[in-house]
Amino acid sequence: MDDLKEEYEVFRENFLKRGKVKDYLSIEDARENKFKIDWKNTNITKPNKAGIHVMEDFDIRKLEEFIDWTPFFRSWELHGKYPAILTDEVVGEQATILFKDAQLQLKKILDEKLLTAKAVYGIFPANTVDDDDIEIQYEDHSEEKKLRFRTLRQQTKKYKGKPNFALSDFIAPKETGIQDYIGCFCVTTGFGTQEMADQFEKDLDDYNSIMVKALSDRLAEAFAEYLHKQVRIDEWGYAPDENLSNEELIKETYKGIRPAPGYPACPDHLEKPSIWEVLKVEETIGVKLTDSLAMWPASSVSGYYFANPEARYFGVGKITEDQVKDFAERKGISLETATIWLSPNIADFHKRPHRSCVYILIFFIKFDFLKKSLL
Repeated sequence: MDDLKEEYEVFRENFLKRGKVKDYLSIEDARENKFKIDWKNTNITKPNKAGIHVMEDFDIRKLEEFIDWTPFFRSWELHGKYPAILTDEVVGEQATILFKDAQLQLKKILDEKLLTAKAVYGIFPANTVDDDDIEIQYEDHSEEKKLRFRTLRQQTKKYKGKPNFALSDFIAPKETGIQDYIGCFCVTTGFGTQEMADQFEKDLDDYNSIMVKALSDRLAEAFAEYLHKQVRIDEWGYAPDENLSNEELIKETYKGIRPAPGYPACPDHLEKPSIWEVLKVEETIGVKLTDSLAMWPASSVSGYYFANPEARYFGVGKITEDQVKDFAERKGISLETATIWLSPNIADFHKRPHRSCVYILIFFIKFDFLKKSLL
């Protein structure tokens, strides 16, 4: 009961913090407060190998050293950083057993080539236009082969001196007359995963069915890490002398960023079809987008490459209705469609009491359950 009271006190404090109304800027004011780069004194590296490149049946063994094992344990509800988790006082024994089983299954996958790794990526001339759009030219000297990636901008009111970021801030504006570049990619290690998982399920082996999917996901993320490194060092060549360990790669200490649609810096999934159009993803490597814009096979990763040394990861956070309307107009879709897709990021104070009631109900159920258990 004492533990529950303490936990409830923490909940109460966090709830009060969450209840504080945040101040938001209009989209126009947020753009006025955008992150500004001194483009006249910025060195922009022209890619060594521009255009689109395809990797078919990539040697999956090369990915093993790029695996980040920490999320693997999280997928099994074992929390802690690898390798420290293996000696953790609470979950160390279970983590060690799980890791041993994973190594055996991974060895089988690699030795017998049970999964297929494919990738398509490209680096293209690009410039920011109209503040928040990135215009790219994905075929040489073709005015028709131009496309815009729409970005979202932070609208939360910041402390003085702190900008409201958008990914477009990291690409030179067209009016500067400076030619900049952007990359995009899709990698997969998912072909073969479902077949293996289905066979394990037929054998009533749910443990290894889940194991295969978890390993396939880790390999896909490792592929994204591997390819990004090759792009930085060779394909684009803006960091030719880079020599980072896997731990440093995991900490993202490299130059440039690799944001993905659906993640904090670009939470909008509606830009995925643009990547598919530019790279011809489905035609070249067979990765499809579902109606909900999820990737199939599931063990796939897609995103962008930004090379500017001042580019950084950030979270867009909540946006207001004026940006939703602006986004819909820029993209040429209805306001209703934009609202549906952007709803997780739209600041909506009317929904907060309803959501809060759910949290409170869960706590009272938990309290009642514990009280009855003690009685």
